Amino acid sequence: MKKMNEKNTGFTLIELMIVVAIVGILAGIAYPSYQDSGRKSRRADAEGALLGFANAMERYFTENNTYLGAAGTPANPADTGAPQPSIFAKKSPIDGGKTFYNLTINAPPPPPPTPTPAPTPTTYTLYAIPTGHQANDKCGTLTLTETGKKGILHQATGVTVKDCW
Repeated sequence: MKKMNEKNTGFTLIELMIVVAIVGILAGIAYPSYQDSGRKSRRADAEGALLGFANAMERYFTENNTYLGAAGTPANPADTGAPQPSIFAKKSPIDGGKTFYNLTINAPPPPPPTPTPAPTPTTYTLYAIPTGHQANDKCGTLTLTETGKKGILHQATGVTVKDCW
C-alpha cells in the first residue's frame, strides 16, 4: 500500500512528446547546416587541387614554352583536330575515398555553347566538375585560367564567384 506523502517519479507522455518535438526541431535545423558545411569543405579541397594543377601547368610551360601537351592535347593540334582533356578524380581520404569532383585540364574552353577553338600554346582552363553528393553544391563547376581568373559554371541563381572561391 502507498503512503499518502509518497510521490510518483518518471515522465508523463506529454513531457516525453515535448522532448521529442524539441529534438526534431533541432535536427531539422542542424542537419542541413551540417551538409552545407561538408560541401564547403569539399569545395575548398577542390579549389586547392585546381591551384595545384595550375602550378603544374606553369612548370610544364617553363620547361616547354607551351601549354600544349600538358593537358593531354597533342603538341601539334593538326594531329587530331580536337583537344583531349585530362580527367582526374579528386577523392577525399576523409570520406573513404569517395569522388566529389572530376578535375579537368583543358587547353581550350569546353565546347558548349560555342565551338571549340584550336588549342593555343599560351592558354588553358582548369575545371572542377562536382559529382555524387557534391553535385548539389550551389557553386556548380569551378574554373581557373592561366591568368589566375577564377570562375563558376552552372551555378545556382544569385551565386557569385566571391561566394564560391
